[in-house]
Amino acid sequence: MALSPSNINTFLLFKLPSAFFTGVRVKSISETACVTSVKHRWINQNPFKSMFWAVQGMAAELSTGAMVMAKIKESNERISMLVANNKATFTKKATGRITFTCNDGHLVSEAISKTVATGEGQTIWMKAIGVNSDGVTVSQFDFEWTIKKKGNK
Repeated sequence: MALSPSNINTFLLFKLPSAFFTGVRVKSISETACVTSVKHRWINQNPFKSMFWAVQGMAAELSTGAMVMAKIKESNERISMLVANNKATFTKKATGRITFTCNDGHLVSEAISKTVATGEGQTIWMKAIGVNSDGVTVSQFDFEWTIKKKGNK
């Protein structure tokens, strides 16, 4: 993969500053998985002294979207990407460091291959699971990504 955690985190600073300043970071990215992390701090907390749901959402979305970005870059095709839908479930108060992992890189590869071969847009659902430092799941996010070749209607 051409994108490294450092490249993506720099991208956050300039293109998604709200994610950067609330502490969202990519920790690792590979062909099949991406791990992001965010620490509960004053700037990203809710009135109940836990992490605001939207900050968790940014970290979760990044764990899915970074792989989509990397696979598009790798394909050397002009492909657009957009979140069409999302679902979230919260199971425990999010405090401390929360780590989101998405293991759905294989779905992105298949979708990009299909859109390049057929010219038709594709949709894929990708899951990101957030766990605290004790390994307890605090939230799960599912994102429906749409991809299509640019220039096609």
